[in-house]
Parts: sequence; C-alpha cells; structure tokens
Amino acid sequence: MKQRILIIGSGFAGMWSAVSAARLAHLQGNDSLEIAVLAPQPELRVRPRFYEANVSTLTADLQPLFAELNIRFIAGHAERIDAVENSVWYKTPESQSTFIAYDRLIIASGSHLHHFGIKGIAEHGFDVDQLDSAQRLEDHLHALANQPESPARNTVVVCGGGFTGIELATELPSRLKALFGDNTQTRVVVVERGSEIGGRWSEALREVIRNASDELGIEWRLNAGVEVVDATGVTLQDGSRIDAATVVWTAGVKASPLGENLTADRDTLGRFVVNEALQIPSYSNIFATGDMAHAKSDDIGNTALMTCQHAIQLGKFAGHNAAASLLGVEGLPYRQVNYVTCLDLGAWGAVYTEGWDQQLKLVREDAKKLKIAITNELIYPPKADRDVAFAAADPLAKFV
Repeated sequence: MKQRILIIGSGFAGMWSAVSAARLAHLQGNDSLEIAVLAPQPELRVRPRFYEANVSTLTADLQPLFAELNIRFIAGHAERIDAVENSVWYKTPESQSTFIAYDRLIIASGSHLHHFGIKGIAEHGFDVDQLDSAQRLEDHLHALANQPESPARNTVVVCGGGFTGIELATELPSRLKALFGDNTQTRVVVVERGSEIGGRWSEALREVIRNASDELGIEWRLNAGVEVVDATGVTLQDGSRIDAATVVWTAGVKASPLGENLTADRDTLGRFVVNEALQIPSYSNIFATGDMAHAKSDDIGNTALMTCQHAIQLGKFAGHNAAASLLGVEGLPYRQVNYVTCLDLGAWGAVYTEGWDQQLKLVREDAKKLKIAITNELIYPPKADRDVAFAAADPLAKFV
C-alpha cells in the first residue's frame, strides 16, 4: 500500500516540495510513495512580479511538470488539519467539503497581506499581494486613463516602504506615463512609518534607493502612518491629506491561518516555529515550509525571510525530509547561508547586494539584467523533464 505525502499549496515552496520529494523517491528506486499537491489551481503564480504590468501573464502551468514526475494534483482549498486522524479537510471547486488522509503533511499555504485594521483600506485600497488583487489594480489604472485628467487621478499613494512598496513605486512612473501620456504630470508618494528611506537596510543600499527615488521623482512621506483611506485619497495620522484616486497597501504580510488548531508555537508573523528538518516539533509527521515556516537559515542567528528566495530552498528541504522520513533515509538540516537582494528600481535600473549586511555589488543596468534573469527565468518551474527537474530540486545545489 502506498504512503502519501500531502502538500498544501502550489506556490514556490509547495511546488519545490513536491519535486524534491519525487526526486528522493526516484534516487532510492522507491515507487511506494504517492506525492499529492492540494491547491486551488495547478499553477505557480509568480508573486514577486505582481508589481509589473500584464499581471495575467505571470503564471506557470504545473500540469506538464506534475505529469512528468507522477505528482498527483488535487483541486481544492484546504480548510482544516485534523492531526488526530492525519487528514486534511478541503473544499472542492464545486464547494463540497471532503477530506484526504496523509502519512506526511507539508504545509506550504503561503501568506496574505495584513491591513493592521486600517479604516477604509479593504473597501477603497488596492494591493499587489495576490494575482486577483494585482489584476484589480491594473484594471483600475487602465480605467483611470479614460477619466478626466486631475491631480488626484494622476496620483498614486503607496503605503509601505519595504521591498514590495519600493518596487511598485519605482515601476509606477513609467506605467502611468504609458497609460496617461508622456506629457502627463504624474505623482507617486510612498508613505513610510520609518524615519528614513530603507532604514532597516545597509547605508549603501539606502543610498541607491534614495538616488533612484530622486531621479524618478518619487516622493517619500517619512515618520508617517495611515489613518483612513477613502474613495478620494488618504488621511495620515498627523492629519495631513493626500488626494489620490489610487492607494496601494504593501505594508506587511502574515502567514496563512491554516493549522491554527494545532498545538504549536508561531512567531509574530504567524509562522510555525520549526526544527532543522522543518518539522513542527509537536507533530513528527507534519512539516511547514515557505512563508509558513520560522526556520533558522544558518548557525549565526539568521532566520529565513518571507521571500521567494527562501521559499524555494525551504521547499526543497521540506520535500526531501518528508520523503526521507518515510523511506528510512537520513534527512538534511535546512541551511541557506547565502542571502542576496536584487531590487527592481523601475526605469532607473536595479540594485544587487550580497550577504545579510547587503554589500553593494551591481547597480543600474547591470543589476537590471540580473533582476530580469532571476524573475523571468530562474524562479520559474523547471521544464517538464525528469533529469532537469530533479537536478534543480537537489536541496544542496546552489540556487543563486
């Protein structure tokens, strides 16, 4: 009788978990495992690119890859984990509730944007967190092009000056010009709680972001918090007002609430605190990965971030270790010592740094070429070829 590894989620961590588990089973010459992925669609949504235009094209069909590797896909939305019965209840596309049993479970259900209770943001704001919401923003911007010109129409407020906020803000001037006309006076304002641009990063990286912002005409409102978002703009906590037809929230994410009924420690972002094998300590047959895992990435105190870069490697280790635990093979402790930053800065170019201390390596066009190679090629699924896919899924192979 086959044993089942059930993976919840087809994002970067979920997809790579499945391929990595299939790889180890193949290397062991074992066909006793069923590897199943439960997700709404058999596709990878390329979330790191959702700040770009033409967002509907930013998906990758996983069916050919899954078919090549004999990975079972189950269409559905996971609702509850029953750790006593070793099963997951989910809703089918026909809205029927049913369950599937597992021998090993990998939770890779990702994360979602967190609004922090800001009044009006859900009703009047936009975001680029998920494919549907990014498409809604794109449709909104296109619709604005047919409206009478005004300062508010031409203004976009980006709430949050983290990586997503910066990439969106620096992309917007060219997007708005393309929609409204090259001679249109557009305005992009970033509202940031911190006291300086990119305050949590290295001085070298901050300087690049400042220079790019200045050249692109991006305005920054520092030491500023959002009080209320309404149909015509945003009111800040100091009482000041920015009239804008478009307010985009990018200020934070939280892990999926799936598994809230499990007896397990979670961090402030809602991630399960896992051991080196990426297991939830209270449940030896349940693993968490990607944005669901609070995992130590090295031996000097760094923790995996909620990024594509870390999700890919976390997935490879989770899939390997889940399969190893069923095949009687020694697992691998998750380690991801190398950390890089490649930040898109719109028409200005990009910036690339290495290390947790963010040592500057490339800027402008050189960094832009690397950024495009990463986001347009490297992070996409491998082609549906067994040898190619399994070589890419090796947890110990270098990713970047």
